[in-house]
Amino acid sequence: MHIGHGFDVHAFAEGRRCILGGVDVPSDRGLMGHSDADVLTHALMDAILGALKEGDIGQLFPDDDPAYEGADSLVLLRRVMEVVRRRGAKLLDCDCTVAAQAPKLAPYREQMRENLARAMGVDVSSVGVKATTTERLGFVGREEGIAAWAVVLLNTDCSGRAGEG
Repeated sequence: MHIGHGFDVHAFAEGRRCILGGVDVPSDRGLMGHSDADVLTHALMDAILGALKEGDIGQLFPDDDPAYEGADSLVLLRRVMEVVRRRGAKLLDCDCTVAAQAPKLAPYREQMRENLARAMGVDVSSVGVKATTTERLGFVGREEGIAAWAVVLLNTDCSGRAGEG
């Protein structure tokens, strides 16, 4: 078994969409980034890559590569899961937390879970998504951006066959 932890943060920006867990959340501002800036999916990808000891998403999808400009993070998550499968691993569980003072995320939580589960090829029961505020403290509380954390549990073995033994 391997555990991975991921963290990401993106600042708000005018004229951009607010994509979280593949959901276009209604907001007067979106998130700044080279791709779609889906901070939730980015934290999850980093957690998965961390569990595999494969570095981070910046190594796999460099932000100076024009190929990833405006990229759909759920597509990138599918590519990360290809690495998981090639390594003979299986994602058993993940739990994610998004810290945002605004917009309110509770109405979109289940769709985020479903989108992430579909992109990873796992049952939605293996995907947790929570939202919180920071009680108006810090950059999140001042509504300057959004932060996200993710933890994953992968089943791995040296033979390349996950789930056996």
